[in-house]
Amino acid sequence: MNLPNKLTLFRVILIPVFMILFLNCGTAGLYLSLFVFLLAAFTDFLDGRIARRTGSVTTFGKLMDPMADKLLTFAALICFLAADAEYINAWVLIVIIGRELIVTGMRMLALEENIVISASFLGKLKTVSQFLMITAVIINEIIAVYSEPMHGGFWNFVVFALVIAAVVLTLVSGVDYIYKNRGLFTFK
Repeated sequence: MNLPNKLTLFRVILIPVFMILFLNCGTAGLYLSLFVFLLAAFTDFLDGRIARRTGSVTTFGKLMDPMADKLLTFAALICFLAADAEYINAWVLIVIIGRELIVTGMRMLALEENIVISASFLGKLKTVSQFLMITAVIINEIIAVYSEPMHGGFWNFVVFALVIAAVVLTLVSGVDYIYKNRGLFTFK
């Protein structure tokens, strides 16, 4: 197994660590969960970069890398709902998970035809926006430990804007995947 694939698997291993820290370890856990999340997000950047630079892009990596991103995002959103985190409501989770299930289903259909649907530019942008949103929500949870929520302030605007951007990019990239791969839905 090459280094990029090991980094992808490491990201998957970090997911339960993140969840335990965020949900069960108090204020220290929030700080540590932020660190673990940022480390996991960094491995996403690093694995793709190494794979492209060394020519070690694999079918496993093309499939598992986006799956690891989805699992990390789902885990964070589920933690946020469980902790009643500000800014994350069920509709955010439904939109993001719905899109991911549709795109993953399309990838499975494509695989039956020996076609690998790699991450598109919009898909990568969507992942970055989701990771930024998650980071901001974790930081907001840390801030909330020390002070009352800052409704109406600049930070409030930043977090809200990141949530909206992530949802919009999730929807737009989903439509883009469906449109670009609409041939998968034709009958033979």
